[in-house]
Amino acid sequence: MKIIPAAGDALIVVDMQNDFLPGGRLAVARGDDIIPQLNRYLAYFGAHQLPVFATRDWHPPDHCSFQPQGGQWLPHCIAGSDGAAFHPALELPAATHIISKAMARESDAYSGFSGTQLDELLRSLHIRRVFIGGVATEYCVFHTVKDALQLQYATFVLKDAIRAIDRQPGDGQRALQKMMQLGAQSIRYQELA
Repeated sequence: MKIIPAAGDALIVVDMQNDFLPGGRLAVARGDDIIPQLNRYLAYFGAHQLPVFATRDWHPPDHCSFQPQGGQWLPHCIAGSDGAAFHPALELPAATHIISKAMARESDAYSGFSGTQLDELLRSLHIRRVFIGGVATEYCVFHTVKDALQLQYATFVLKDAIRAIDRQPGDGQRALQKMMQLGAQSIRYQELA
């Protein structure tokens, strides 16, 4: 069945930052493989004048999620650093709404909705359906999708434009199944009308 994005729809690209892609501090293996597909979605939404959002970790240097502060991750995506920048091959439209998260030292955030203005911005634009892709499937994509569903957005996961860390083999696939159980739908680019 074809999906026709229209007024009331928005694209959310999750955390396509240098530190989460090959060569970065917390690289998702082959995470850059999804950039051409994300660019197709970006071009589609841009051509149809539909809003685009891009989330990013934007951490202070002593963020609570970092190992030196007792967290589980290597320091990454420090605000203003090259690692926090979006990958240069990602073709974000000039009008992209940038959503920075986990900016306070003491609060972590996997979801693009956590401690941000994302929900308010979406509602101000009368968005009812969101299309979500990016990295990592079982962390920031999963939590962003889960929160979108809890906030009553019809939610589509871009199955051909997500990539998992898979610390345990199959983590990404299990996260995708859980998103579907929570009420999300998965979609591939060729299913867009």
